[in-house]
Amino acid sequence: MTTKIFVPRDAAALSMGADKVAEALATQARQRGLDVRIIRNGSRGMLWLEPLVEVETTQGRVAYGPVRASDVASLFEAGFLSGGDHRLGHGLTEKIPFLARQQRLTFARCGVTDPLSLDDYKAHGGFEGLAKAMALTPAAIVEAVTQSGLRGRGGAAFPTGIKWRTAMNAVADQKYIVCNADEGDSGTYADRMIMEGDPFSLIEGMAIAGLATGATRGYIYIRSEYPHAFGVINEAIRSAESAGIIGKAIMGKGPAFHLEARLGAGAYICGEETSLLDSLEGKRGQVRAKPPLPAISGLFGKPTVINNVISFTSVPWIMAHGASAYADYGMGRSRGTLPVQLAGNIKFGGLFETAFGISLRTLVEELGGGTHSGRPLRAVQIGGPLGAYHPAHQLDTILDYEALAAIKGMVGHGGIVVFDDSVDMARQARFAMEFCAVESCGKCTPCRIGARRGVEVIDKMIAGDHRAENRALLEDLCTLMTDGSLCAMGGLTPLPVMSALTHFPEDFDKPAMPLAAE
Repeated sequence: MTTKIFVPRDAAALSMGADKVAEALATQARQRGLDVRIIRNGSRGMLWLEPLVEVETTQGRVAYGPVRASDVASLFEAGFLSGGDHRLGHGLTEKIPFLARQQRLTFARCGVTDPLSLDDYKAHGGFEGLAKAMALTPAAIVEAVTQSGLRGRGGAAFPTGIKWRTAMNAVADQKYIVCNADEGDSGTYADRMIMEGDPFSLIEGMAIAGLATGATRGYIYIRSEYPHAFGVINEAIRSAESAGIIGKAIMGKGPAFHLEARLGAGAYICGEETSLLDSLEGKRGQVRAKPPLPAISGLFGKPTVINNVISFTSVPWIMAHGASAYADYGMGRSRGTLPVQLAGNIKFGGLFETAFGISLRTLVEELGGGTHSGRPLRAVQIGGPLGAYHPAHQLDTILDYEALAAIKGMVGHGGIVVFDDSVDMARQARFAMEFCAVESCGKCTPCRIGARRGVEVIDKMIAGDHRAENRALLEDLCTLMTDGSLCAMGGLTPLPVMSALTHFPEDFDKPAMPLAAE
């Protein structure tokens, strides 16, 4: 009987030696005359355990990790093919507390299936949502997405159904579906994980969007730093086309839907939807003024739906199980689940999909295990490099769009970066301004010039130069950037700066220290 062994092909696992582990497993099995099949799956998201090796047994899949190539011989000696005890053993994968406490809807297949097996995808509920959508009118599909309460998971949190309805009602000879996979926020990796671990879910979600809006072409814009995701997505697209799921006719009988993946050029600003559109058109990525909205005049001037990877990959579950079933998760105006990404100075970093309403403290201290250094936690940044820094006393805030907005924060893409008490928050504020100065597209003055002046003002404060006056100047500058910037790049940069000033003023009042080269 063939025993299945699962070794992730996810980029995080590869960076920790997963390929060498897979080679060692194959070599040991061959030398011992054992019949095994090694499946390169996606990651389960427990990154401190990567590479996480799983073995299919009669009791279920048993997990071992983090496994190095040098550990493989001892695994065989311990009888791991039948779930034997080993110092790297964690028992049944589904029982590991970090995984067992999740509410996995969007990531239900990630780490479970072979990412490039259509049969595996279908066996785990794949294309059920697309099949149900095929039987509905475009208006009914849009209504289901609207009633689910799904909001953009890329950061802006705009209601997905409204965007789709606008594009559906637009009249044009060509419409487009564009996936923003330019995941550039610090501490985020959900898009990468699902593209590498469950790519057909993205294809399915975009095909449903095509049915809903009348779009017959789609593009997936993937950041250049994601070569593994780009390769997996392209292979998945080819498989889906060969199987007749997309291409000339969706599922062989619907309208056409052609899909392409495009690789970005490494610009953070291309995570902003209109800059992304310019880049897709072969232009320099610069922000466009709105209106017109992309849903009315987007790619090549045609109606275009632009959503994030997680927004699209959430749609198949909604269509398969119903809008109300999805809306039952979460609270208030924050419905469904969010893949939270724990990163930074944290003991158990990884992806935790959960319904909105869980507290930050539960996520960071209980599930994440607190700081990796063991030192007291001082701050968490939520929502990427443009997100606010929150002090430890705000950790009892729940993960919810409105709750975080009430403390002048944002959910963003769901990334949480943890800092211990060794962090200098004045330097972090400076980093936010410097980041904006480097990554600005340069189109509007408040962002292009404001960020550079912001770095200079913070440098003066750190150096002890007229701190009170420069603080007033910095606050005024932040107001100008917030109110006058063309897009969220300049408009949100003041958020981390002002949060650092508000919650950690003592770091701006330290004895003057010369700035190291930065």
